[in-house]
Amino acid sequence: MINATATAPATTAQAPSMKSLFFKNILVATDFSPASDQAIEYAASLARRYGSAIYVTHVITLDGYPLVSPEYAAMSLQKKHVEVQTQFRQILKSGELTGIPFKTVAKEGNLWPTIEESIKIFDIDLVIVATHGAGTVEKMLIGSSTEEIFRKAQVPVLTIGPVTKKEPWYEMEFKNILFATDFGKSAEREAAYAFSLAQEHRSRLTLLHVFPNPEAVGREELIEMEHDFYAQLRELVPVATEMHCKVEVRVVFGEPSAQILRIAEETKAELIVMGAKARKSLAGNVPHTKAYRVVCRAQCPVLTIRS
Repeated sequence: MINATATAPATTAQAPSMKSLFFKNILVATDFSPASDQAIEYAASLARRYGSAIYVTHVITLDGYPLVSPEYAAMSLQKKHVEVQTQFRQILKSGELTGIPFKTVAKEGNLWPTIEESIKIFDIDLVIVATHGAGTVEKMLIGSSTEEIFRKAQVPVLTIGPVTKKEPWYEMEFKNILFATDFGKSAEREAAYAFSLAQEHRSRLTLLHVFPNPEAVGREELIEMEHDFYAQLRELVPVATEMHCKVEVRVVFGEPSAQILRIAEETKAELIVMGAKARKSLAGNVPHTKAYRVVCRAQCPVLTIRS
């Protein structure tokens, strides 16, 4: 396996405004589980950093209600709303959102369409959602619901995975950021978020490309491809970026998700930024994608930007 590192010089790419991509309105989806509590902690930490408003959102799903009588369904939904408001009060009592503009939102419906509607109504810039470690089957580590959100949302989604170790700062700091790219159509948009965050936090930002199946090409061709990958990574670096953050570029060969996770651990990444391909069908039916594996296993939050 070839593994190389280099410092990236600035190119003629346009630098994103340091405030242009930050998060004025954050939606955090909660099911009131401990994992969701951690998502709220991250939301609060980011809100303090960026002066954001938070919309703590719970979706009351309607699965099963059509099978019962209208009277019973109405009573059950009313009881559920009372329970949700009790849970919201517990969140407020925790003091986690003290001093932060926030709104609690309870809606009935299917999860993704209801979240999508709230994104539009509240002009959301960032969605935060936690995953669950609820069994030995890998599918249970994330669930189709969370993946459907980051596959379909038109705004970035910050996922707090089941093995995320680091607790958020009172006011969020990302001192080591990893941006993994496959040079897809949305690479520049994804890079803009990575650079904007890195400049604000004065981070060490590692740009990474992983080339799979190196055994399929010859040694000389592989070396030539490696040089091309470095050039493409450097083209993503905006002018004067080094004034605000330290940028390195890396090219490795191997299975993408495994290499992304390895480099994240090696660089002590506190945030991974990467693209997530859009899918019209239920995203949870495709369990072996790169983004899926990284979100499941990352020890830090993952910011996905839908391509």
